[in-house]
Amino acid sequence: MKKLTHFNEQGRAKMVDISLKNSTIRTAIAHSKVTVSNEIYQKIEKREIGKGDVLSVAQIAGIMAAKNTSQWIPMCHPLSLNSVDIHFKWEKHEEHAHLIIQVEVKTEGKTGVEMEALTAASATALTVYDMCKAIDKDMVMGPTFLAKKTGGINGDYERID
Repeated sequence: MKKLTHFNEQGRAKMVDISLKNSTIRTAIAHSKVTVSNEIYQKIEKREIGKGDVLSVAQIAGIMAAKNTSQWIPMCHPLSLNSVDIHFKWEKHEEHAHLIIQVEVKTEGKTGVEMEALTAASATALTVYDMCKAIDKDMVMGPTFLAKKTGGINGDYERID
């Protein structure tokens, strides 16, 4: 098993030193899902949620979350992101609908953007919940997962379902 580098010689947490690493192009794609009632699905699609356009607000929340990941996750390095792109797709079922959230984050740097993509996907889902909870609190968020990443010393990764 690979040695973890987030601990110092005293066994206490530390931020990893990336100063000797080379900058490379890094990408990460994360997915999340929000399961909503058909009523919420209809209201989102028709832009009838009283708090505003749910998907637009959630998209902005996700972008903001990606940009601020190092303020949320203690050992994450602050990164300069080149892009954050969030897409939505609906899967309609008889009694409910799934909002599929896909986030792609890119940078050129010394460390990856997996946590930025995952944080953005989570914040996007949480924002959908927040904006619709007055109608129905039975929404379910998740799973949230890393679908793909490129770049870095550990190489590329793609989730196989």
